[in-house]
Amino acid sequence: MATSHVIYLGELSIEATHLQSSSTIKTDAPTDNNGLGRTFSPTDLLATSLATCMLTIMGIRANESSLNIEGTNATVTKIMDSNPRRVAEVQVEFEIVDRGLTQVQKTVLEKAALTCPVALSLSESLKQTVSFRYRK
Repeated sequence: MATSHVIYLGELSIEATHLQSSSTIKTDAPTDNNGLGRTFSPTDLLATSLATCMLTIMGIRANESSLNIEGTNATVTKIMDSNPRRVAEVQVEFEIVDRGLTQVQKTVLEKAALTCPVALSLSESLKQTVSFRYRK
């Protein structure tokens, strides 16, 4: 079964429709690559996809252990390389809400993030720099 339908709208803008839910996202070429930068670029989505996958798997592990990590967030930084033009590094900085997590629970959450399907699917040449900060 297909996952999405993607259409070119012109002016380097794309709309993708998720077939199961009918939700849509648009992308635009970034300003440093002939675009207008009106929305996420495809490489922005790649970097953001890594963080959302990590956080999803952390949420699954938290639910399995009856932990509440609601409010946990991540800041994503994408670093491009020019020869060839590609994403060279994705930095993900997690701020995890700590409601009495033990060191073992923290380790489980961090391992979950680092072994999410997107992280394991990306090329080994793409540097993934991930940090975890805990706050009350």
